[in-house]
Amino acid sequence: MTPTVLGLDGGGSKTRCLVVDAAGTILGRGEAAASNYQTVGGEAAYHAILDAIAAATAHQSLTIRAITLGLAGVGRPRDEQIVHDWLQLLQQDSRLPLIWELHPRGVRICPDCEIALVGGLGRDTGLATIAGTGAIAYGRNAAGQVARASGWGYLLGDEGSAYDIGRQGLRAVVRAADGRSPQTQLSDAICQNLGLDGVEDLVRRVYNPDWLPRDTAQLAPLVDQVARLGDAVATGILDEAAAELAIASRSVYQQLFRANHAVELVTLGGTWQSQGQLKQRFQQQLRESCPQIQVVSPRHDAVYGAVWLAARSIGWQSETFLPSFATMTEGI
Repeated sequence: MTPTVLGLDGGGSKTRCLVVDAAGTILGRGEAAASNYQTVGGEAAYHAILDAIAAATAHQSLTIRAITLGLAGVGRPRDEQIVHDWLQLLQQDSRLPLIWELHPRGVRICPDCEIALVGGLGRDTGLATIAGTGAIAYGRNAAGQVARASGWGYLLGDEGSAYDIGRQGLRAVVRAADGRSPQTQLSDAICQNLGLDGVEDLVRRVYNPDWLPRDTAQLAPLVDQVARLGDAVATGILDEAAAELAIASRSVYQQLFRANHAVELVTLGGTWQSQGQLKQRFQQQLRESCPQIQVVSPRHDAVYGAVWLAARSIGWQSETFLPSFATMTEGI
């Protein structure tokens, strides 16, 4: 049986798993549905994790020595206990014909922002600002202190996320329909995208029980496209999103680092793929308010961070493991 470690990245849209041996060789990859139990529920999240592990380990005889689960929605002790309980069930689940010989220090359950930081920077100190369906700023300093800002979920926060941008787009449309704000090309763009005859039909669509937060988030690229056309309302939405992400990032920096301490910040998540220059707007905000922060692109994926932490927990820090693994994960 081959000794391996598992790394899982469970977010609001999908769950990914890598299985890696002591030489840093990737033995399998798996992908499944979302596993943020705060939004999809505990049963669906458990099965997404199971499916991702099953896909990554299929048709192999493997011994699992360590596992890191970096999951969206897991930020408090109660959340971690729930996932610990799932891990016990996974070890007993007949759909995973694996040998579980977990090292005493081989289990790590953490928020997805922690593995995103490690994967994005290739180390465990610095800042990460994640903007996907949700949004959060997260950081860790050399003393091991951590801090976060935003990430309170779509009802309480997540400013600058795809959900937030999509929601602001919807609000702009109805405000324009009322004459409470300027007319915007978002009205036609969103109605056409949703197959609606007019703005009045938005109420029926968005208040339908089948309408989910991710449906709102999927409107963010439309806001982006309309901003590229020069629409002032859509551009204002992106400006506000960039400002909120910068505020959260600066808050984390101030909690963890002394003034004038240079630090890297990695941006992760699909919202940063904006063609409306969201990242450039964000960088400009930080240059003006906190020039010590250097914004960088991800060096590796978040799932790399999960495996990195799992390997480190059992002492797989040889001169061969990490360079080999880093090379293999380029581009994932």
